Amino acid sequence: MEETGARTDRLGVLLDQFDQAREMAEVRLAGLGDEEYLWEPLAGCWSVRRRAEATTPRAYGPGEWVLDKGAPDIPANEYAEVARQAAGGMSVAKIAADWSVSVERIEQVLAHTGEPPPDEAPFTTLAWRLGHLHSCFAGQWEWTFGERRRDPHLLVDFSPAADVALERFWALIDRWRADVGRVTERQLDTVGFSQYPYGSDPDDHYITVLAGANLEFIHHMSEIAVLRDLYRLRSTLSA
Repeated sequence: MEETGARTDRLGVLLDQFDQAREMAEVRLAGLGDEEYLWEPLAGCWSVRRRAEATTPRAYGPGEWVLDKGAPDIPANEYAEVARQAAGGMSVAKIAADWSVSVERIEQVLAHTGEPPPDEAPFTTLAWRLGHLHSCFAGQWEWTFGERRRDPHLLVDFSPAADVALERFWALIDRWRADVGRVTERQLDTVGFSQYPYGSDPDDHYITVLAGANLEFIHHMSEIAVLRDLYRLRSTLSA
């Protein structure tokens, strides 16, 4: 394909950003093996596990292997997002439903002043981070370009094999990228073009949803890259 330079239209900027992030991610994931994929550097990690071995209360997936998920809550690093939702006109009840928590918990977050308390989130494996990304993009595809009816928790058949997980993930990302590339200017400005139920997508312009999807991809792939570095240097670190 002839090189025409970077696009400067709104969709083009987001697509170029996503394409570059995807290219870097593919390079960083080359050669991933099963042991590294499932490596748990600390006790109590969240990961991909057999259903019978899952210890988290809301581990999910349609098959034998599920993705760990804990009880619903709002981490401190999301307090600002809750405040943004309230400032944007969302009712406390709607925000509570969005986060799967009680109205009282939302009121507590909105009433908080000063620095948020430190999060006590579990450490997540490379398998978990890749599975989480896969689940998010599969859900957003289904509720934007698909039938908009399937449970996002039942869309991804998680696997303990790195090559299988990556093959399925990149196939989904290819489908996502192809359909996003056909979005029109009018659709970019449509509130609720994505009806993905786990988040604020139904209340946001689609261009905002796309920017958020790019951010999700970039930040989790950055974490995965760091995990690969730690795995490579694990003997040095333990010494």
